[in-house]
Amino acid sequence: MLSRRTKYGLKALLRLAREASPKPVLVADIARAERIPLKFLEAILLDLKRRGFVRSKKGKAGGYALARPAQEIRVGDVVRALEGPLAAVGCVSQIAYSPCTDCVDEQTCRIRYAMKQVRDATANILDAMTLTRLNDATDATLATGDEPR
Repeated sequence: MLSRRTKYGLKALLRLAREASPKPVLVADIARAERIPLKFLEAILLDLKRRGFVRSKKGKAGGYALARPAQEIRVGDVVRALEGPLAAVGCVSQIAYSPCTDCVDEQTCRIRYAMKQVRDATANILDAMTLTRLNDATDATLATGDEPR
């Protein structure tokens, strides 16, 4: 399940991607528009800054902006940065592998096989989805759950 922290991080990044102006957006404006608690959002944005997704500017005209173009920011990368590995079990994780202690034979484990399929499908979907692509989805697309084109 996606944590609230990751969901808020994605909502903030999507908001920044929709801003037409190159100047930074105030944290309070993002928090208000997206209904995110301000202090929680500040902590999330600091983490996203450390991980290279956003940049910040201090002072009167300060705030946050995307550190690179929205079409280059993949949802999968954001989820991994804020949430950790996509894999449900450590034995199929590509970034945080850990062997199963209760498996007789990891290579022939049917549970591992199923969870690898889940990890691969999840990664394929999230890594194909950029902030731009997600923002370009139409209301009809979102309502039906069909993939944005």
